[in-house]
Amino acid sequence: MGSTRYIMSMGELSRKDNSLCFRKNDRNTYIAIENTKEIYCMNEVSINTKLLDFLSSNHVVVHFFNYYGTYSGTFYPKDQYQSGKLLIRQVEKFESSRLEIAKAIVYGIGENIAEVLYHYYKHGKKDVKGIIDWLKKEFPQLVAQAQTVQELMKYEGDAWGKFYAAFQYFLPEDFIMNKRVKRPPDNPINALISFGNTLLYTKTISAIYRTHLDQRISFLHQPAERRFSLSLDISEVFKPVIVYRTIFDLVNNRRIQVEKHFDKKVNYCLLNEEGRKIFIEAFETRMESVFMHPKLKRKVSYRTAIKLDCYKLIKFILEDKDFKPFSLKEGM
Repeated sequence: MGSTRYIMSMGELSRKDNSLCFRKNDRNTYIAIENTKEIYCMNEVSINTKLLDFLSSNHVVVHFFNYYGTYSGTFYPKDQYQSGKLLIRQVEKFESSRLEIAKAIVYGIGENIAEVLYHYYKHGKKDVKGIIDWLKKEFPQLVAQAQTVQELMKYEGDAWGKFYAAFQYFLPEDFIMNKRVKRPPDNPINALISFGNTLLYTKTISAIYRTHLDQRISFLHQPAERRFSLSLDISEVFKPVIVYRTIFDLVNNRRIQVEKHFDKKVNYCLLNEEGRKIFIEAFETRMESVFMHPKLKRKVSYRTAIKLDCYKLIKFILEDKDFKPFSLKEGM
């Protein structure tokens, strides 16, 4: 999967000479450090400080998940790129232009949700037209008139709510959304959304790490909420494009099925190991899928598109260039 390595089993990860060694049941699997940019530990994996020092010197980000596929945290090596000038300007823009950036993000969310729904409208699901019309007409006006970030986040919530309500028109009955439940997810569709959003969030952490941006200074989400709150900002507009399209394809093609791919507990539902593997493979395939970028005049992947949005934000911070997050319709 390109520069990403996934470890799905329990075991021990260590340094062996100038390679990584994963040991499971007295058997060793070696992973070349070259071209490895991020590692996903999707189970209980033992590590030591010698390994962490090796990973840090090679600028490898490691994301940890527990046995149930729930995100635990990220090993974030010392900053590869540091810019005091950008840090100062990023703080200044937070003070002076937070609402402007937040509006651009929320507007982008609505635009991309509408574009994803339009695909189903074109294929005969005419019931989604009312939601598409609201997203294209009323929603932009609400965003434009918002006076505070808190007001914006309410409108963002309204947009997601209407999106979830549309699921009934193109998903099987056992994947219809009643309400969004995050911690813990309480049904199959919530489980898929939570897992997909977390994968996208960690992908964005890795992308921002390779820029001069500071992860802690965000614009839509409150910086005090989480250390990597800027990753939440950047990833938002990509959720409809990457996470939800992955989910819809897997569910509608019956590659993910309730009776086969979920561990059901008393009050919630999580993907089992087979389900996580299927989802990760589809997610990575979509991350690496390409489209023609109209300005660059070349094909770029969605992984690259996330990084390009980081550069757009840097240009806004340093050069006051307009910040417009990724648009599925415009392809940039």
